[in-house]
Amino acid sequence: MTSSAEPALDTLTNSESPDPIALPRASRKRASAWQQFARHGGAVAGALLLALIVIVALCAGWWYPGDPLRIVATPEIWPFEQWQYPLGTDALGRDIAAMLAHGARATLAIGMVASVAATGIGVSIGAIAAWWGGWIDEILMRLTELFQIVPNVVFVLTVVAILGPRIENTIIAVALVSWPAIARLTRAECLSFKSREFVQACRTVGLSPWRIALREVLPNALPPVLVMGTLVVAGAILYESVVSFLGLGDPNIASWGRQIGEGRTLIRSSWYLCAEPGLAIMLAVLALNLVGDGLNDALNPTLRKR
Repeated sequence: MTSSAEPALDTLTNSESPDPIALPRASRKRASAWQQFARHGGAVAGALLLALIVIVALCAGWWYPGDPLRIVATPEIWPFEQWQYPLGTDALGRDIAAMLAHGARATLAIGMVASVAATGIGVSIGAIAAWWGGWIDEILMRLTELFQIVPNVVFVLTVVAILGPRIENTIIAVALVSWPAIARLTRAECLSFKSREFVQACRTVGLSPWRIALREVLPNALPPVLVMGTLVVAGAILYESVVSFLGLGDPNIASWGRQIGEGRTLIRSSWYLCAEPGLAIMLAVLALNLVGDGLNDALNPTLRKR
C-alpha cells in the first residue's frame, strides 16, 4: 500500500489547519477510487442489486402493512395464479411476497449490525495487539485462535440455543464468530505500517503513541478491513439462515431461512416454497460479494494502477 507518509506529513506540518494541497490530493484519490469501482461491471451490478434489496426492505411496511405472518388466503397458491399474491402462499396460507419483503428487513439488520459489532471488536483487538506487541499480542492472538478452532456454525447454534431464539441473540452469536478474521487482518495491516518512515517521523517529533496509532496507522490499515466487512455481512446472512432453518430463529419475525425450513417438508409437491427464499438469499450474498470485489479493486492501490 502506498498511502504512507501523506497523513503524517499533514500532521507534522500543521496540526491545526489542513494543508490546502493535501485536500485536493485526497479528493483526487477518492474520485479515483470511485472511478475504479464504477469500471468494475460486477461491482456496479452488485451495488444495484443490493440497493434493490434495501429498497424492498425499507418499503416492506408500506407495501405489506400489518403482520406478514398472518393467514390471508388458501394454502399453497402457486406463484402468478392470483394477482393479489404474485409469489403465492405457503402451507398455512400466508403471503410469500410479504414474508420475503419483511424478511429482508430482519436479514439485512442482522447482517449489518453483526458486521459492525464484529468489525469494532476485530479492529480494536487487532490494532492493540499489533501496536503494543509483547505479551499483550500473545494473549490477544491466543484468544483469537480460541474462537477460531470451534466450527463457526456449531458455535452460532450453541450460543443461540443457550441464550434463546431472539434476533438479538443471533446478532451476538454471529458477531462472536466473525471478529477473529477481522482482528488478524487488522493486526497484519497495522504491523506493516508500524515500521514505516512516517511513523518514525511522528515519534521523532514527540507525538503520543495513541495519536500515532489512531490518526496515522489505523486509517491507513482500514481499507482492506472495510472490504472484509462486506464479506462479514454476507456470512452473517448465511448464519442467520442456518439458525432460522433449524428452528432456532426468532418465531415472531419473518425470515428467509425460516421460510426454507418450513417449506422443506413440501419440497416435492410445492418446491417454490423453498426456491423463492433460497433465491433471495443467493442474490443478497452474491450482491455483497460483488460489492466487496469492487471495493477491493478501488481501495487497493496496487490493483488501482492496473
